[in-house]
Amino acid sequence: MSASTVTIPEDAIRWELPSRGRVAMYGLISAESAIFTIFVVAYLFYMGKSLTGPRPEDVLHAPVLLSICLLSSSLTIQFAVAALSTGKVRAFSLWWLLTIVLGVVFLGGTAREWRHLIYGEGLTLQRNLFGTTYYSLVGLHAFHVTVGLLALSAVSLFTFRGQVSQQHAERVEVLSMYWHFVDVVWVVVFTVVYVVGR
Repeated sequence: MSASTVTIPEDAIRWELPSRGRVAMYGLISAESAIFTIFVVAYLFYMGKSLTGPRPEDVLHAPVLLSICLLSSSLTIQFAVAALSTGKVRAFSLWWLLTIVLGVVFLGGTAREWRHLIYGEGLTLQRNLFGTTYYSLVGLHAFHVTVGLLALSAVSLFTFRGQVSQQHAERVEVLSMYWHFVDVVWVVVFTVVYVVGR
C-alpha cells in the first residue's frame, strides 16, 4: 500500500504573526476597559445615594452636540486612515486635523460644563457622592481624550514636516484604534451618566 502525497500550496500554510503594535493596542484597550468598567460600576452603585444636593437631574444637561462631535471624529479618523493607505497624504492630513478639531471641541465643551457645575451649581468632588463619582468617571474619559489628542497632534506635526507617508498607514491605523475606543467608551459614559443616571 503506497502513501499518497498531497501537495499544499505554499500560500495556504503561510501564517504571519499580528503586528506588535496591534497586539499592544489590544492589550492597552483591554486594560483600560477594565478600569472604565470599575468606574462605571462605582457610578451605578452610588447613584441616588447622595445625602445632599445637587442631584444629577437638577444640574446635568445631556451634551448632545458635543457627543455628535466626538462620535463624528471616529468617522473622520477612519477617512484619514483610508486616505493614507492609498498614499493620499494631503487628504490624510486634512481628515486627521479635522479629527483633532472635533476632539478639541468636545474637550472644550466638557471644560465649560465643569466650570458651570463647579461655579454655577456648586458641584465639586467633595460636595457629595454624585460629585465624586461624576467627576471621576467623566474626568477619566476626558483624560483619555486628552492623551488621544496629544498623540494625534504628534502625528499631525510629523505629517506637516513631511515625515508621514503611505508606509506608516498601519501605525496610524493602530493609533486610530485607541481613538475609536475613546469614542465607544463615551457612548457608555453618556448612557450611564446622562440617560440612566438622571
